Amino acid sequence: MEQNENQFLLEKLANAKPSAYALVEGGEEYTNINGQIDFYDFGNSTIVVCSVHNLPNTKTNIFGFHIHEKGECDGDFSSSGGHYGGDMHPNHKGDMPVLFSGGGNAFLVFYTTRFNVDEVINRSVIIHLDPDDFTSQPAGNSGMRIACGLIKKL
Repeated sequence: MEQNENQFLLEKLANAKPSAYALVEGGEEYTNINGQIDFYDFGNSTIVVCSVHNLPNTKTNIFGFHIHEKGECDGDFSSSGGHYGGDMHPNHKGDMPVLFSGGGNAFLVFYTTRFNVDEVINRSVIIHLDPDDFTSQPAGNSGMRIACGLIKKL
């Protein structure tokens, strides 16, 4: 993207309201995790703004972050199904950048053309204990599902 396009997106984002959101909560082993992910519609693309708190201290403090097929966050979150977009790595539509934790907090903003907001409403966002390697099939060796949130339309 050129600088003018970046400036346009930043100005539009500053004045926009999200089209969808997910409130993320930790599972049984990580009950303190909480956060919000906002999805902003930009036609055939999306800007995602993520803020998560109380992530556990791990060896890397890097966590997998994905959209999963189903909008379910029951038990160990396996009910959320696989990664959205089912292609082989690294082409899942639901692959998102990893979360980097500092003191248990992560903040991430990114632009993607992999999905638009309408495609992900009623699906789930999952945070995994390990970073996605974007190679291993089918889930990037990202480990245990530690937090989940349902994506809801605003």
